[in-house]
Amino acid sequence: MNQNQVTLGKTAKEENFPVGSFLIARPLRPHVAAYYRFARAADDISDHPTLTPAEKVAGLKAMGRALVDGRAGTEEAQTALPLKRTLEETGVNPKHALDLLIAFERDSIRGRSRDWDDLIDYCRYSAMPVGRFLLELHGESDSRAWLGSDALCAALQILNHLQDMKPDFLHLSRAYLPEDWMAEAGGEFADLEGDALTPGLETVLGRMLDGTKNLIDTAALLPPAVHSRGLRMESAVIVRLAQRLYRHLRIGDPLAKRVKLTAWDFLAATALGAASGYFRP
Repeated sequence: MNQNQVTLGKTAKEENFPVGSFLIARPLRPHVAAYYRFARAADDISDHPTLTPAEKVAGLKAMGRALVDGRAGTEEAQTALPLKRTLEETGVNPKHALDLLIAFERDSIRGRSRDWDDLIDYCRYSAMPVGRFLLELHGESDSRAWLGSDALCAALQILNHLQDMKPDFLHLSRAYLPEDWMAEAGGEFADLEGDALTPGLETVLGRMLDGTKNLIDTAALLPPAVHSRGLRMESAVIVRLAQRLYRHLRIGDPLAKRVKLTAWDFLAATALGAASGYFRP
């Protein structure tokens, strides 16, 4: 594999939620950027349309080895070296990056979630490490912050899955809707190819949004528990963006049209979140 083959994913500007925004302290931004580039490179491998599952797993494992011991025998593995330097400089636990690779390996091999708990376990590796990396990078130790961060990251991951349920199924043969809920609702995964939600899909979507609302409510613990003003403001902004995307998905049909945040959503969430996070309660 060469790097040109695997660069297919989103850029930071295309993400729903801020990636190392101006609210993060300037000295820490390069470390956040190194983590993001590592995650994006791994995601590009797992999403590659022509690589076999075995090739994807091999590429991801090579990235993990490079992160641990600096052995970068492939171009993909070399993308881990800047993050390795960041981790050595900051003392942040490499686990927050290695856990991501576990999720990407799962995506390379298995594109289904057996039940809600299985989906949350996937989020434990695919999303929660991002928040944990940021908290450790900022020296945050309050257990409420870590609990709120895990909930927020899981909520963001599920909201993104619901936004992209149709293209994920069409292009990657992935569907994160819990299989047991689909069976109970009489839903068919093939219905994801349609132009509108079927009753079965609508039922499962509603149940997933119920669970996501609980996660977002728990995520409200995060901003007040964060000492760093910049990270507190950014987390408050992201909580508000999650709330807004949740409300859009409640009334929208992601098969008919991609449900997404508007420019007003970003403006309002940034203003309100930054204002509320400026002072620590």
